[in-house]
Amino acid sequence: MFSEYILLSVIIFLLGVLGIILNRKNIIVLLMSIELILLAINLNFIVLSVMSDDLIGQVGAILVLTVAAAESAIGLAILVAYYRIRGTIAVLFINLMKG
Repeated sequence: MFSEYILLSVIIFLLGVLGIILNRKNIIVLLMSIELILLAINLNFIVLSVMSDDLIGQVGAILVLTVAAAESAIGLAILVAYYRIRGTIAVLFINLMKG
């Protein structure tokens, strides 16, 4: 019964990992791939929490959602600031951010 959800979680996780491995030139796709990985982990936490009839997994999922929201907000803020300074968001020029 729950194996379908775990399989879906694995597929979403692998899509996120493939997004990071195959596309290293677009920062927005990298951020979306990280979000996919975090959502797969959340789905896994919730399914395992329901399977074991325990709320710890659901609390963990809420914590992961909090971290994902903070990561998105900070990542997009850095991206906007970098675009205003450099005029591009290409990953190839990120090494120019070193101080």
